This record gives sequence, structure tokens and C-alpha cells, in this order.
Amino acid sequence: MTDDNPTVLCTAEQFTEGRWADLVRGMSPEAVANLMKEGTRACESACDRRLVPFTNVVETQRAQALDIEDTVEAQLPLDPIAALGLSRAQSFGATDLVRHAWLREFPPRYPEMWSATISAIELRWSFSGTTPVDVTGIQFEPDTGHVRFQLGTFVPIGTTLRFTYSGGYSTIPADLVLAGKFMCAGIVVKQLDPATRQSGHDPDALRNEAMEILGPYVRG
Repeated sequence: MTDDNPTVLCTAEQFTEGRWADLVRGMSPEAVANLMKEGTRACESACDRRLVPFTNVVETQRAQALDIEDTVEAQLPLDPIAALGLSRAQSFGATDLVRHAWLREFPPRYPEMWSATISAIELRWSFSGTTPVDVTGIQFEPDTGHVRFQLGTFVPIGTTLRFTYSGGYSTIPADLVLAGKFMCAGIVVKQLDPATRQSGHDPDALRNEAMEILGPYVRG
């Protein structure tokens, strides 16, 4: 199921084609559009992850560890870039170079509906400022968020890694569309009918329905 507006889980058209159309009948198109955004952000907050497409998010993390299969202590044939990186590391007395990083945003389900690209990576050190990484030389796996730096890239332990990347569900899974509907319905009922419940809907029950659908998407 595709979404004509990739900034929301559920579009106004999808919301008003079903059982909750009467809830927003008296609202302006702008108010309904804002409600769809509120419901989307509520779903993302509940999951502690981004679900709809995002652009140029900046994420920083600290380089921590070295995987044993990527150690460069063994005397292996190295290409010129790797040899230069190793030589530079040795000149600083740092031979443990980090090779792996994991981006925070990746698809918890349906990776075939997810797309992601890294537009920039910066390495930041206290001793020599900032250096960009050639993103064409990295290995990036969007389905897991795994990034592997090319052998020889100077990333000593403790380096600050600054990623700029875009991604998200370019095709919104149908269960997320449904969760968005329940979340939006709960929000509008709570706003318009908080006490009397004359609408016949319970906002807490609607939110609980959304949360049950979102269960497999919740981080960790």
C-alpha cells in the first residue's frame, strides 16, 4: 500500500474513507492534515524510531570497538589506500582501527519496503579536527543499518562519527497505515469529546489498538 503523502503513515483520504470519517467531518482540510501528522509522530514516538521517509538526518556516535576478523595486525597484502591508513594510524600509535558502525534508523520489518542512503560521513578527533569519508568506499546495508569502513580508513577508537543520511518506508506497510488510523482517531476523540464519549469511541481503547499493531516495530 502506497502513501500519496510520504510524510504521514495515514493520509487524510485514507482516514476519511472508512469508519472514522464522521469524526473529522467538521474539520478543515488543513486541520485534518495536521491531525495525520500528529498521529504519525505519536506512532513514531511510541516505537522510538522513524517510520515515514526522512531526509538528511544527522546522527553522531562514538567509535567503540574492533571486530577480530578485521584486525590489521596480520601481515596481509594491502592496497595503497589501506596501507596509507595503517601507516598513519601507526604514526599516532593507534593500530586498533574501528571498522563497523550501526545507524540508529533501519527497518524493523519489511526491509524490501525501506530505502536509505548515506550522503556524508565526518570523522572528528580532538587532535586534528574533522575529516570527511568518501561514502562511495563504504559498505552500507540498509536492512540492518550496518556500515563497514574501507580497510585503511583512519578511525581510531574514540573517534566521533557524524553521519548524514536519509531513509524510511518509501512504501508504508498496511499495518502501519492501520496503526496511524487508530492513533489519529484516538487523538481527535480525546480533543473533541474528552468526557461525555457521545461519539461512541473510547480514545484510550483506540490508542491501545494502535499500540498493539505497533508492537513489532517498537525498538528493543
